[in-house]
Amino acid sequence: MAVLGRMVSAATQFANRRGVYAGRRTTKAHVRVYRWTRGRLGGRLPGRRAGNILLLEHVGARSGVRRTSPLMYVPDGAAVAVAASKAGQPSHPGWFHNLMANPDTTIQLGARVHPVRARLADPAERDRLWPRFVAAVPDFAFFQEHAGSRTIPVVILEPR
Repeated sequence: MAVLGRMVSAATQFANRRGVYAGRRTTKAHVRVYRWTRGRLGGRLPGRRAGNILLLEHVGARSGVRRTSPLMYVPDGAAVAVAASKAGQPSHPGWFHNLMANPDTTIQLGARVHPVRARLADPAERDRLWPRFVAAVPDFAFFQEHAGSRTIPVVILEPR
């Protein structure tokens, strides 16, 4: 693992152990940079060659407000899979609840926008995909451990 990757992992785990979740604080800037550079900046996790990032559009389940979340993904044939880790926090991220209520959405991979339909991975699919998340970004093993009894869901985004 690259030095930068180890530094990012250490900082993430240090913050998470203290209940600090930086996701909301960095999302707007990340989305702007990703869109402005068409994914050339913000399209990968720092120090993680396999840490690919997409932009997920989702509509608030209660509010109806359209939001965008940058998420790490793993390809799965024509689909992509994302993990609702919230960096190991005890609750699922808001985007997960929004997708379960409004599964038809779009993702941006680099410069291209794709219409997708979200669905929860069944247990066999999750068991097959979870090791790929951990292989791409070992922090996912920490996230699952830190999440306690919460099993981190995997969501499959299929082309429509």
